[in-house]
Amino acid sequence: MAYGSGAFKTSYETDMALVDTRPRRLALALFLVGLIALPRVASPLVVELVSQTALATIGALALHLLTGMAGQISLGHAGFLAVGAFTVGILAEAGRFSPLVTLPAAAMAGGLLGLAVGIPSLRLKGLYLALGTLAMHYLVLYAGGEYQARWGFNTGISVPPLAVGPFRIRTGVEWYYALVALAALAICACVNLERSRVGRAWIAIRDREVAASSLGIPVARYKLFAFVASSVLTSVGGALWAYQRSFVSVEAFGFGVTLEYVAMIIIGGMSSVLGAVVGAAFVTLLPHAIDAAVAWSRIGGAAEYYLFPLKFGAFGVLMALFLVFEPEGLVGIWRRMRNWALLWPLRYRPLGMSR
Repeated sequence: MAYGSGAFKTSYETDMALVDTRPRRLALALFLVGLIALPRVASPLVVELVSQTALATIGALALHLLTGMAGQISLGHAGFLAVGAFTVGILAEAGRFSPLVTLPAAAMAGGLLGLAVGIPSLRLKGLYLALGTLAMHYLVLYAGGEYQARWGFNTGISVPPLAVGPFRIRTGVEWYYALVALAALAICACVNLERSRVGRAWIAIRDREVAASSLGIPVARYKLFAFVASSVLTSVGGALWAYQRSFVSVEAFGFGVTLEYVAMIIIGGMSSVLGAVVGAAFVTLLPHAIDAAVAWSRIGGAAEYYLFPLKFGAFGVLMALFLVFEPEGLVGIWRRMRNWALLWPLRYRPLGMSR
C-alpha cells in the first residue's frame, strides 16, 4: 500500500507491522505520553469526557466488527449493552461476586445472546435483519424491566465498586486509566482481527456475499462468529459501564443509545477501526460542545428549551449528510487532507477520477 508521501511497503515484515513508519511511531509515542500525563494537567471534566470516549470506543468497535467489517446490520446494540450491565448488576448485588466472575459471566451472556440472535439471522438480510435485532433489543429491555420491578429496586440495581482483592477502582482518574487501557486493548484486538483470516473473510462477505461463497468461504459460520464476537465485546462494554456508574437501570438502554452507536461508525467511517474511534469521540463530545457553545454565547430565553432536540437531532442530520456527501466519514476527510498536505504543491488526483 502506498501513501501520499511516497512511503512504500517493500517486505512482508513492513506490511504486517501495525505502526510501519518512524513518524507514525513517534506520533504514537507522543500520543501515549499525552494520555498518561493528561490527568495531571487537565480538569476533572476533561478526564471524565475522555473516560466516556474510551468506554464508547469499546462499544463502537464491537459494532464495527458486525456492521463495518461483516456487513450485518444491527439495531440491537443497546440490548447487548444491557445484557452485560444487568449480568454484572444481578451477580454483584445478589451474590457479591468478584469482577473475576462477573466480567466473564457478562461476556458469556453476551456471547450466548449473540448466538441465539445470529442463528435465525442467517436467513435474514437488510431490513429484515435490522428488525430482527431490534426485536431482540426490546425483549432484553422487557426482561430487564421485569427483574428490576420484581426482584430489584423500582429505579434500578446498585452495583458495588470494581474491586479485586486490594485492587480497587473508585476515583475518576483511576477509571480514566483503566478505561483508556481497555480501549487500547480493544483497538489492538480489532486491528489484528481485521488483518487475520477471519477479518478478510468478513470483508469479503460484506463486499459480495455470493463471491465470497464461491471462493469457498463458509458464509454462515463467519456471519455467526461476527454476531458472537460483537456481542461479547459489547456486553463487556456494558459491564464496564455498570461498574463505572455503580447503577444499572433499564431506562439507560433505550433505542436512542443504539442510534448513537450507529452514528459513531457512520460519521467516523464505517470501514475502518480508526473511523470507529474517531466517531466515538465525535459523538460523545458533540453534546458537550453544543452546551459549551450555548453557554459561551450567553443566549438566554428559549435556548435551553431547544437545546435537547438540537443535540438529539444533530446525530440524524450528520448521519444523513455523511451518507450522502462523505460515505467514508471523518477518516476519509482526514486521509484526503493528509495526502494534500504531503503532496503540496504538486497536483494530486485520486486514481479512477476523470480529468
